[in-house]
Amino acid sequence: MKSYLAAAVQMKSKPHLIHNLGEAEDLIQLAVNQGAELVTLPENFSYLGDEASKMTQAQEIAEQSEKFLKTMAQRFRITLLGGGFPVPAGENKVCNTALLISPEGQELARYNKVHLFDVDLPDGNTYTESSTVQAGNSLPQLCRTPQLGNIGLSVCYDVRFPELYRHLSKQGADILCIPAAFTAYTGKDHWQTLIQARAIENTAYVVAPAQTGKHYGMRYSHGHAMIVDPWGTILDDVGVHPGVAIAEISPIRLKQVRQQMPCLQHRVF
Repeated sequence: MKSYLAAAVQMKSKPHLIHNLGEAEDLIQLAVNQGAELVTLPENFSYLGDEASKMTQAQEIAEQSEKFLKTMAQRFRITLLGGGFPVPAGENKVCNTALLISPEGQELARYNKVHLFDVDLPDGNTYTESSTVQAGNSLPQLCRTPQLGNIGLSVCYDVRFPELYRHLSKQGADILCIPAAFTAYTGKDHWQTLIQARAIENTAYVVAPAQTGKHYGMRYSHGHAMIVDPWGTILDDVGVHPGVAIAEISPIRLKQVRQQMPCLQHRVF
């Protein structure tokens, strides 16, 4: 593993596939121009609209999203994460799928979100992800890359389930990716705390691309895409507007923190 720059992209995706892919391309270009070799896109990067419209277009969204990720990774010679898009799964449902692509345009890892967001919030919004999404049936497997380190995938609501990240850290994760479309209501209180907690308890980098602002109707996202180091220090935070967080992933820093706080070696259970 070498030192390199990672990017966490922040988008304001809409119910318009082509528009979103154009915005994603611009932000990938911005990250590459700053030297990023690992670029991560948020959950719902290619489409963020109501469930009925999503399901009607699911096949096209899936095909165009995967084609886009492979094309961009090859064009810019980067490792690229699409943090979550619908992939038809039969029985009128889709999987919420994160896909990691190599600079050669090859699939490195695929993960279907296992924890689904079925929540009634005090702000009047109700989310029932399970109405259209089929939960994944297996924990994510670590993607081991010689240059960029060991990368673990997850998606949004997974961040509230620390056992998933402990599973990844036990496999040797150096970087935990947490692409999200975190709601504005919960994000203001929980997003930063959860991201830092996952970094600290696993002494790993966390790269967390995010959605921000108003998407449609009453759907608002919190923003604050960020990159956090293994000590829990926020290295970069985009804020509330679309943009890119950039930070160095350093194997020296990773080793230093794990020597100073060897909690992964002290696990009892």
